[in-house]
Amino acid sequence: MTKIFYLLLFFLPSISNIYTELPDISLKGADGKMYELQKDFAEKDKLYVFSFWATWCVPCLAELDEINDQYDDWKKELNFELIAVATDDARTEKRVKPLATGKGWTYRILFDSNQELKRRLGIVDVPHTIVVKNNKIVYTHSGYSPGDEADLYDKLKTL
Repeated sequence: MTKIFYLLLFFLPSISNIYTELPDISLKGADGKMYELQKDFAEKDKLYVFSFWATWCVPCLAELDEINDQYDDWKKELNFELIAVATDDARTEKRVKPLATGKGWTYRILFDSNQELKRRLGIVDVPHTIVVKNNKIVYTHSGYSPGDEADLYDKLKTL
């Protein structure tokens, strides 16, 4: 029993770091640039909303459409940016940019084609939203139902 306790003490801190900080990895953007997560999304006290989605995920598209309708108003009131993290694999990745352009999304889009970021954050399924402030994860939400975007906005106002 004592051995299990000591093993938990040893491994628990490394497990909990998966969920508390933005990993130090780089992802390619739809604009062709590489983004270092801990460096490029580290403006002091700015909120970064990472929305994990896929082109085949209907609830993901609905959530991003709803947020898009209010995005400019939210940005006037809050110091935040939404980053749409596409989890499509190499076969469907080519659909991401045309879909986003067609929908008029102005979000920065990153590709997590090998799902490394998704895995390192312990995300099981999309849609999944993570809010990061000063490289620390301050809020997470899994799934989407109509009205969740209003809850996200209310949460952002408190952070």
